[in-house]
Amino acid sequence: MYLTREEEKMYEGEFGEAVRISMEILVTLGDIYDADRLINISSAQVSGASYKTIGDAGLEYLEDMVKNSATTSVYTTLNPIGMDLKRWEELNIPSNFAKKQIKIVKAYQKMGVTLSCTCTPYFCGNIPTFKSHIAWSESSAVIYANSVLGARTNREGGPSALAAAICGKTPRYGYHLEENRNPNVLVEVKEKLNGIDYAVLGYLIGKEINDKIPYFKMLNRPDVDDLKNLGAALASAGAVALYHIEGVTPEYSLIDKNEFEDKITVTKKDLKAAKEELSTTNEKPEIVCIGCPHSSIQDIKKVAEIVANKKLNCDLWVCTSLSTKIMADRMGYTKIIEKSGGKILCDTCMVVTPIEDLGYKTIGVDSAKAAIYLPSNNLDVIFNDLNNLI
Repeated sequence: MYLTREEEKMYEGEFGEAVRISMEILVTLGDIYDADRLINISSAQVSGASYKTIGDAGLEYLEDMVKNSATTSVYTTLNPIGMDLKRWEELNIPSNFAKKQIKIVKAYQKMGVTLSCTCTPYFCGNIPTFKSHIAWSESSAVIYANSVLGARTNREGGPSALAAAICGKTPRYGYHLEENRNPNVLVEVKEKLNGIDYAVLGYLIGKEINDKIPYFKMLNRPDVDDLKNLGAALASAGAVALYHIEGVTPEYSLIDKNEFEDKITVTKKDLKAAKEELSTTNEKPEIVCIGCPHSSIQDIKKVAEIVANKKLNCDLWVCTSLSTKIMADRMGYTKIIEKSGGKILCDTCMVVTPIEDLGYKTIGVDSAKAAIYLPSNNLDVIFNDLNNLI
């Protein structure tokens, strides 16, 4: 892989140990994937933020990078962590977990990473422009950036995204190349979609096509939250990092649609069967968790309308970013939801917090992504619309 003279100096350690380590990661990735060179990026989104997922080894790595004076060189935001930074005691998060989690957050802060603690950075100011090159991790954010915003990123891991953030560069391969962004599977949806249907569709197609690129023909037009939920399910049921929707996403008219490898037709019956697969039990949930990916202000408004003047018979978490929570506070949605017995939580979600240690056995979700991941934490899952969960 070709390096400029400046990049060679970075690789040889002339810009410090943290830059050297980061360049070593990027060059190794480039060699593995046959990248011809590095390209500059405009932003990064770093995962590997929850103590639940990275543990002591990850914390040690981050603290070593801080000791080596690691500093981000582009705007960089952080993925959700394992707890609400302000309400963790109220939620009975173990104190040892909390101490380690706070150390992780402080390490990222010292490196200049913006402590957004969200998987929807595009709702919170990290909004790449069309065709800009970025280095994002967190599968649902990657697919949104590629598909809805038309930016260019691969599915980075936490260490490679951090390395890219420090160096301001990433290897040029994969979805950074125009020829790799063409769809290869045509998906014709024969049923009008609404609400969680988009998540169900993502689950159905993701597990069918793995890492291919689908081109959807739909009967109705999804909104931004529908696109968010579709992408999250595609990325977690398979390894999809880019999709196109006719008449909706920004690249659909710019790509070659003449040679699809496969065609899938989706009917009402297909969606019904896929929805049923996402539940592991028919019991009533002990807790209902919304916001995977993080809830938008419109999502929170819908929750407030559903629970207004109700007293919930189960716990309810609505997970979102701090900035969206502030808007919900101002709009009065937080007061309505918490009066019903629910909580709006920042910084975390049901997937990356140690929810299995809090005594819950059965959880209700309207997220296909959450329904896919939570059973591995020994939790039974009920997947349905929020109206049917509470």
